[in-house]
Amino acid sequence: MTRDIFLSFCSTLELAEVYVPFALDPDTKAARHAGGKWFALLINLSGEDVINLKCDPVHGAFLRGSFEGVIPAYHMNKDHWISVYLERDVPDDLIQKLILDSYQLTAPKRKK
Repeated sequence: MTRDIFLSFCSTLELAEVYVPFALDPDTKAARHAGGKWFALLINLSGEDVINLKCDPVHGAFLRGSFEGVIPAYHMNKDHWISVYLERDVPDDLIQKLILDSYQLTAPKRKK
């Protein structure tokens, strides 16, 4: 998955927006819910695009053991977040599913 496809996909999610969270780093992009909670963060590590996504801890451990392109989250909680290299060995359809999972895990709680 490319950077542009990632950004476009995140923009299509209901009530989601992509923005620049750090004025001094315009290449870093965050995807967030309308309420402001992030579900994805796009960063560049040593020349490669990486996204941080919230993930179930057991699923995250499985993914880290299965793909070279999935590592413990950069600069975030290592149990609940993963970092995924966009152009490595992780299939695009799996990245899209992980984005959707992160979107759902971080969604605002509905009032009863």
